[in-house]
Amino acid sequence: MRKRKIPMRKDLLTDTMQPKKELVRIVVDKEKNVSVDPTGKKSGRGAYVSLEPDKIAAAQKSKVLERSLGVKVSDDFYQELFEYVDHQKARKELFGDKK
Repeated sequence: MRKRKIPMRKDLLTDTMQPKKELVRIVVDKEKNVSVDPTGKKSGRGAYVSLEPDKIAAAQKSKVLERSLGVKVSDDFYQELFEYVDHQKARKELFGDKK
């Protein structure tokens, strides 16, 4: 039996390659709207970030998402992202790797 290849993506915040399942995709659409893409299938320019709340706070200070995506990222979006990441991390701790 063959081993399945695990899709890897580069984490924008830590600059390391990680399994796609352990990251969340941030996407900018044609209208320059920034949103969290939990499915990974929205159209637009995307960037992957880790599910670590402290990394999100650091990203907000360094404006790394703005530089990567080429748009202004609002504080409201960072709050939404922080809540999403915090929720996903709590789920992972409660239920393990199942999604």
